[in-house]
Amino acid sequence: MDIEIEDIALGLSRNTRWNGQTQGAHGWSVAQHSILVSDIVRSLQPKAHPRVILAALLHDASEYVTHDLITPLKAAVGDVFKEVESRLMAAVYTRFGLPPVPAPEVKALIKKADWISAATEAVQLAGFTEKEVKTVLGIKEKPLVGVTLTPLPVAEVQTRFLDAFRRAEAAVRLASR
Repeated sequence: MDIEIEDIALGLSRNTRWNGQTQGAHGWSVAQHSILVSDIVRSLQPKAHPRVILAALLHDASEYVTHDLITPLKAAVGDVFKEVESRLMAAVYTRFGLPPVPAPEVKALIKKADWISAATEAVQLAGFTEKEVKTVLGIKEKPLVGVTLTPLPVAEVQTRFLDAFRRAEAAVRLASR
């Protein structure tokens, strides 16, 4: 259980999505992606339990160790990678007081938000058209409208991720009273 949120925040803020091939002066980090996913979950389900928001924020936390492998590479690596990732995610969730495996409806909600985030990132940062999001990437969700993604410096992202975690953790404690 030697898992610390500060290590996760640092690792995810330095770990880029899209293999770092995004527009802007800074890479779009897994930490920024994770914050966006938790925000999307909150917008999809405004009355979501704080544990769901915390699970959404931590949904890619294993990548502080494994890094963000692009989907085709994950498929090529196969079951071994998925097993390591699953075990690490269970440890992270357990460490922060969440069920080791989210309930199916929670997992589905987070996955939907994850796909919406990916579609938005693809169009705004990675150079894909909306049509290519569907045809090339196979993402059925539509990109967000009215949201502008801006990749930020590592230190700022790390601080924002830790702030989001502390807010979510405090909300979980309040809800548990």
